Formats: sequence, structure tokens, C-alpha cells
Amino acid sequence: NKWLSVRLGFPNLSLTLVHFAITWLGLYLCQALGAFSPKSLQPAQVMPLALSFCGFVVFTNLSLQSNTIGTYQLAKAMTTPVIVVIQSVAYGKTFPLRIKLTLVPITLGVFLNSYYDVKFNVLGIAFATLGVLVTSLYQVWVGAKQHELQVNSMQLLYYQAPMSSAMLLFIIPFFEPVFGEGGIFGPWTLSAVIMVLLSGIIAFMVNLSIYWIIGNTSPVTYNMFGHFKFCITLLGGCLLFKDPLSVNQGLGILCTLFGILAYTHFKLSEQESSKSKLVQRP
Repeated sequence: NKWLSVRLGFPNLSLTLVHFAITWLGLYLCQALGAFSPKSLQPAQVMPLALSFCGFVVFTNLSLQSNTIGTYQLAKAMTTPVIVVIQSVAYGKTFPLRIKLTLVPITLGVFLNSYYDVKFNVLGIAFATLGVLVTSLYQVWVGAKQHELQVNSMQLLYYQAPMSSAMLLFIIPFFEPVFGEGGIFGPWTLSAVIMVLLSGIIAFMVNLSIYWIIGNTSPVTYNMFGHFKFCITLLGGCLLFKDPLSVNQGLGILCTLFGILAYTHFKLSEQESSKSKLVQRP
């Protein structure tokens, strides 16, 4: 996505639209092959999710476009502390002290990396902040809606993706050119078109792989893959875009990674403890 934005100049909202469209086509193919069964939902039930879905993808892509890979990736880690705050304040959910303490190194690490980023810019931080806030709201609402509507993530995404595509299709002309130079239907080379379509397929495969990994292995394996992706993304930013990395930024990255690993460990221990209690009940 960063490559398409920086090297090819492909517009952000249009790229998001391509991702949504390919995700929906992929899900349509999955349900046709029997991977899941669609559940009838009312548009009004999905509308808030579709809006927040649009918001979080657009703002995170704008963050990626405006920041270095490292700052973008670490800013996303702030989603966990924000979700904890939202669930505590709005839903009255309580969290153990050890879970709350893991949020300290995550937040400190993100601050260190952002502060010492030589490409620090106010607009990029604003996009990153909005991305974190909207992403956190979306993830909280997804959990609530799945429980409320009795659907799984794929069934929900199957309705969200086309609705989000329609919303973007309406607002793109106000912010980006549609035809001509720099527009989605502009004079792009064949290689550029292939790269854009490939990024959409990758976006769909990322969503699909979540279910495959958890279904065939375990949540522990999935989280380890997540940490591996975190490190590979940071490395990719340094190698592909020559993003400079200071010692202080390196400390920030290690601090955040430590917090993420600790949070994952405690959450998984909590889940295993809950399962054991359920098994032991007569």
C-alpha cells in the first residue's frame, strides 16, 4: 500500500474502494463454495459498522501515506489501550491490574518512536490518531454486533464490504479525481493496475488467513504470527523506503513489542483459565 502511494501515486480512497470490492468478491466466492452461510441482516443494523469500517481503513491508509512505516505500525499498537479505555468507560468492563500495566510500555514505546521519528509531521500524527480512535470503535462495535446479531465475522463483513464500497463510491469524487491523471480510471500502466489488484487480493487474503490460522492451529499461533508480521513490517519499511531508525526509536519499538507480548500472554492465560473453570463444572 505504501509502495502504491509513494512510488505510483495511486489515490488513497480509490485504493480502499478496490480493497473493499475485492474483499466482497472474495467473500461471495467463499460463500458460493460453502465456506460460510450468509445471514439476512437489515441495512440499518450494519450501517454504523460500514461507516466506521470505511473510516478506519481510510485513516490508517492516510497514516501509512503520511508517516514512516515504523511510526504507522507502532501507532496501530495504540488500538489496544484505547479499546481498554472505551470498554471500561462505555461498557463498564473491568480489566485485571496486570493487563492495565502492559499498556504502559505499549504507550511509552509509541511515544518514543513518534517523538524521535525524523519524518515526524503533525498531519501524519493526526491521521494516525484518528485511525486508532475509529479502529478501536470499529473493533468494539464488531464484537458487540456479532453477539447482538448472532453472526460471525465473515457473515458481518459480507454485508459491510459492499455497503462501505457504495459509501466510498459516493464520496471519492469530492476528494480525488476519478478520470484523468491521478484518478482511479486514469491512464495507469498495466503493471500499476496489476499491483493495485494484487494489493486488493492480499487485503482479502489477510482477512481470510485469520480464520484459517485460528481454525487449524490456535489463538497462540495466530498471535505469534501477528508479532512476526509486526517485526517484518518494520524491517520492510527500513529496507524498501530507507526509513532512518534512531537508537531512541529502536528502544521505543522494543518497549512496545514487550508490552504487546506481555498483554498477549496475560490475555491467553486468562482465556485458558476460563476454559479450565468451564471444564471443571459438573
